[in-house]
Amino acid sequence: MIDIPQLIAQELSINLSQVNNALELFAEGATIPFIARYRKERTDLLNEIQLRDISDRFTYLTEIEERKKSILDTISSQGKLTEELQAKIESCLQKNELEDLYLPYKPKRRTRATIAREKGLEPLAEFIKSLNLPTAKPADFEAEAAKYISEEKGVKTAEEALKGAADILAEAVSEKAELRAYLREFLMKTGVFVSKIKDDFPEESTKFEMYRNYQVAARSVQSHNMLALFRGETEGVLDLELAFDESAVMAYLEAQEIRTRIPEVKEFYRSTLKDAFNRLMKTSLITEVRSHNKAVADIESIATFETNLRELLLSAPAGMKPTLAIDPGFRTGCKVSALDETGQFLEYQAIFPHQAAAQRQQAGKIVKHLIEKYKIELIAIGNGTASRETDEFVSEVLAEMERKPIKVMVNESGASIYSASEVAIAEFPDLDITVRGAVSIGRRLQDPLAELVKIDPKSIGVGQYQHDVDQKLLKKKLDETVESCVNYVGVDLNTASKELLTFVSGMTATVAKNIVNYRNENGAFKNRRQLLKVPKLGPKAFEQAAGFLRIRGGENPLDNTAVHPESYPVVQAIAKDLDLPLTGITQISETIKTVNIKKYVTDKVGEPTLRDIISELEKPGRDPRAEFKYATFQAGIKEISDLQVGMELEGIITNVANFGAFVDVGVHQDGLVHISQLADRFVDDPKQIVKVGQVVKVRVLEVNEKLKRVSLTMKLQEKPQPQNGNSARLPAPRRR
Repeated sequence: MIDIPQLIAQELSINLSQVNNALELFAEGATIPFIARYRKERTDLLNEIQLRDISDRFTYLTEIEERKKSILDTISSQGKLTEELQAKIESCLQKNELEDLYLPYKPKRRTRATIAREKGLEPLAEFIKSLNLPTAKPADFEAEAAKYISEEKGVKTAEEALKGAADILAEAVSEKAELRAYLREFLMKTGVFVSKIKDDFPEESTKFEMYRNYQVAARSVQSHNMLALFRGETEGVLDLELAFDESAVMAYLEAQEIRTRIPEVKEFYRSTLKDAFNRLMKTSLITEVRSHNKAVADIESIATFETNLRELLLSAPAGMKPTLAIDPGFRTGCKVSALDETGQFLEYQAIFPHQAAAQRQQAGKIVKHLIEKYKIELIAIGNGTASRETDEFVSEVLAEMERKPIKVMVNESGASIYSASEVAIAEFPDLDITVRGAVSIGRRLQDPLAELVKIDPKSIGVGQYQHDVDQKLLKKKLDETVESCVNYVGVDLNTASKELLTFVSGMTATVAKNIVNYRNENGAFKNRRQLLKVPKLGPKAFEQAAGFLRIRGGENPLDNTAVHPESYPVVQAIAKDLDLPLTGITQISETIKTVNIKKYVTDKVGEPTLRDIISELEKPGRDPRAEFKYATFQAGIKEISDLQVGMELEGIITNVANFGAFVDVGVHQDGLVHISQLADRFVDDPKQIVKVGQVVKVRVLEVNEKLKRVSLTMKLQEKPQPQNGNSARLPAPRRR
């Protein structure tokens, strides 16, 4: 069997000791955020990405090793395990190669070859096989076949006997691992995906128009194209096939399998090989190529989703300030919720500013009253239906006020899902579903991370084809992203929701719930050590979680930092040597330069951790997220019909794909900045240029009201050149 740690070290180009130490920490129950932040000495500064690569590869290789044991046991029990076969199996590193080796020995349903064996035709197949040698002499194998005619066994003629023998030989060929491996690679390298839109769909009637007569090499197809092709096929719009040179396949099989010089045997084998490929290999190999391309596309799509989700979760918070949240609407009115600086619900009002003039006037009075009553500093307006009209209405109201809160348009994707969820019902059992949605919009502005963790990441609207990719892998990667973001920012122990606490290193849903219950019963936590009084939160969970939990205004100022409690004695020693009280920890970073930090190195605290501690003491309690910025949408631009080619607008990046970025410019339909329009230079990866939540300036290139498509450019210095290529054909995500 393979040495897994050694292999991982080689593949990732890191030291074996780093891999072994990381695997030991995983086995001890340590989380990746904890290891990356607080065990740098053990792993020699491995970061989260490297640690996740180690974890994922270890899981994959461990699964292969377990599968090998099962396969070896099965083949051995059949009495067919040879030293050569065992060596091949034990050296396998890919699951599909392993399954190819196992295929001839795998219990299978009753096949044509099985039936032929039941009829006693295997000796005939062996006889014909013996003729397939360069030195073989001609023989009348039809006469040989006649010996197997048997009414009892159902072999009526010599021709039937030969067909049975051919079935046996064809199955044997189809199960050869080396042939399958070569042909799989051949199809991957030379195959071409060909799609056509079915006759039922006239031109420009479907979002898959660019795939009407489309061809792309399997080896170079882009992930978004691959997923779009599969979706079009699933929806019954596209016919999709993998085209390849079948004559080259047959030439290869004949070169590998036909050794005889006897014309009759050659012809027999050609027919057998054709049957082996068309009946037994072709469909499964095409399926494997499709599955491979799908898996690659899934990984790329999920990676983009991860990046977008991370940027959204780490969006700059507007701050914990009194907020007025508005969920816009026309006929049903606008739902208005007032929240305090901690996001607690205060009051709800329904207003109807988009109907009669009297109602608009009354709505203005209500908004003014709420702003003054609760000293509102932020106004969050959802970006759904009637958002621009509501934005203009609020601007009119604020124009008449001396003190003007900051007004921000907030992406409300997923808010409706949250408002109907068990989480929202438990939090606000007495509020209407629409009110819960407004509360969520307001909290997203105050602290995006704390609110968005309550929603299934797939519903947040920052991915492409998220319902088409591997759902198990998607959930794993998105959960990892949320965990990483939560622990990067840190969590206020005295205000965090159960949902937010669940993503803290070392926490489970039960422990998170117990923390909230303990807090409700005993009041705010005064120090981190109190966590050990929470039911089911033991020393191990405390070790993993404590450094990521913050206590503002607690008994120990270090509890409001990322310094782990296990390192408190070191900080206390430094403070004592510098003659500083712990309340003056911010001064340590100014004076520590006069001290040799090597003096404070211990078995658990090395120089990397000491440097982290010093860095943290420079900014205790500071939020690591960027400064809050917001876009200002152009007045009078409410609908797609208001856009004109050449207009320069400000907008917000809502989604980034590998073909470009989608931008909200305030018209309820995101515009696309194709990758070729992101910058004046060549762009290989849009994520290098833009990120979700970024405020950008764009210019309108093309508007297609019929298909609701808007093409934009970030090359503001160029004259507008309408695009007629694929960039305008890619379907943009619809706004909720």
